[in-house]
Amino acid sequence: MQTFDNKAAGGIVLDMADRIIENRAYLSEIDGKIGDGDHGVNMAKGFGMAAERLKGKDLSLAASLETLGTLLMTEIGGSMGPLYGVMFTEFAEKLEGIDQIDAAAFSRMLHAGLEGIQSIGSAKVGDKTLLDTLVPAVEAFDAATASGQSFAEALNALVAAAEKGRDSTVNLVAKIGRASRLGERSLGVLDAGATSCAIILKELSLGALSRLQ
Repeated sequence: MQTFDNKAAGGIVLDMADRIIENRAYLSEIDGKIGDGDHGVNMAKGFGMAAERLKGKDLSLAASLETLGTLLMTEIGGSMGPLYGVMFTEFAEKLEGIDQIDAAAFSRMLHAGLEGIQSIGSAKVGDKTLLDTLVPAVEAFDAATASGQSFAEALNALVAAAEKGRDSTVNLVAKIGRASRLGERSLGVLDAGATSCAIILKELSLGALSRLQ
């Protein structure tokens, strides 16, 4: 059975921060078309601050996710700070105390994060939000493991579904948040939250894949 070591996987969060910071301008550009235009700036600020606190500490994945989630919830404004903050702290809680993370534990983590987001917002799939990325990604991961595929194959399925979900937001009308005021004018543009969520899920999955034993 494929697993990876929780204690040795904290670096995944640093890699995640690097990807978000790299995409700061791109995320703000997307957001600027139908939103405030500050998504990339806020995300890069939050992830960058978390990375500074994590560097050199050699923490577990659970502890690193907890640090990131708490910081996003308490120090980053906008709509995404609380949503991602809850997601990451829920991720952390599910991984706490687990030495070797297998596909079942990874699934429980994903579901906890999804439920955390759903508990503080009213968005659903089709509303042009990060849930259009997260929900199909979680479903694809579970479907892969249920059909007997390996942890690695399920992670690849998760990434593919996340990117397909992100791309689906181009053809959606925003129903939630600032962009919802634009109505049909929100068509034809990627959702910034769905895009950052795809980046996060891909980095999380690649980090797990590279550490599988």
